[in-house]
Amino acid sequence: MHYTDIVGQAEAKERLIKMVNTNRVPHALLFSGKDGYGHLLTAITFAQHLLCKNKTKTEACGVCPTCNKVSKLIHPDLHFVFPIIKSKSVKTSNNLLPEFRDAFLQNPYLTLNDWVEELNAENKQPIIPVEESEDVLKKLSYTSFEGSYKIMIIWHADRMNIEAANKLLKVLEEPTDNTIFILIAPDTERLMATIISRVQHIPFYQVDEKEIISALINQHQVSEESAKQAAFLSDGNFREALSTFQKGDEGISFLTHFQNFMRVALKFDCNKALEWVDENASNDREKQKQFITYSLAVFRDALMFNFGEKSLVRLSGNERQFLEKFAPFVNQKNYQALAEEFNSTYYYIERNANPKILFMDLLLKTNEFINLK
Repeated sequence: MHYTDIVGQAEAKERLIKMVNTNRVPHALLFSGKDGYGHLLTAITFAQHLLCKNKTKTEACGVCPTCNKVSKLIHPDLHFVFPIIKSKSVKTSNNLLPEFRDAFLQNPYLTLNDWVEELNAENKQPIIPVEESEDVLKKLSYTSFEGSYKIMIIWHADRMNIEAANKLLKVLEEPTDNTIFILIAPDTERLMATIISRVQHIPFYQVDEKEIISALINQHQVSEESAKQAAFLSDGNFREALSTFQKGDEGISFLTHFQNFMRVALKFDCNKALEWVDENASNDREKQKQFITYSLAVFRDALMFNFGEKSLVRLSGNERQFLEKFAPFVNQKNYQALAEEFNSTYYYIERNANPKILFMDLLLKTNEFINLK
């Protein structure tokens, strides 16, 4: 694994490389930012750089036995804690480590939603239970196998329950020698303030659209047109951009889908509405979320277009031609209501609400807001 595999995040990568080169690595780091920004891939790449026996000033060698073990997530000094669904057979992350390895190796931009789907957890919420903290203490009590660092990556540390967080706090206050914690927490507000005060914070940010487009074209052999649409939909989230193509439906036209939705919503026809809802409800959850994201982006560009800020409009080609005709339907009176309604729908899609009910309600509300006088 190399830092060049990580899309964007130049500031974070620069700070981590500097830590390795100056041999001034904090005992605890916190990676924050939205799920899908690449924290987990960065944490493992950083761990490989630290543990590599033939490291350079810019990265790990990538070929030594240590690098090979880290790249397969089987290095004995690299440990993982991640959210689980507790059951009789699953008590800690150790019980699901093979599944976690496979999930990450197949998708280095693994998100919590991806992991929950991998677990077939349905509506159950994954947590990091108190048993994990006891397991962490046990692992860190061992001597380093290769006489170097012991690295503990806690993915989605914001999912720790209060008992687990309190036990981890004690370890962070009195760390053992050559032990490094990397906490990954998209939602830092769920972390205890006392934990945050004991870690060095490295924020992860939205990725520039140009970087996403370049990575999709060069790393994933996506056509330029499709890469641009995926980057537009992603809102700076590379995982969201990738998900556009992972279901084998690259050819789907979000513009056509949006146009059909708005035709039904503008002059509400019950039969056509039912047809649209049935069709959209049959799509997977990721595709439904992408439709919502795309719609929000169109509304935003329409408002910019109406205000005369055409330089801020991101749509191009056929989408821009459509925007010129559609923009008059979005104004100061209805933009906020539309944005709130679509964001609310996105929220409930993530929580497995009934898509048919959600999208019928969205059509009805859109009809009301678009026709505001």
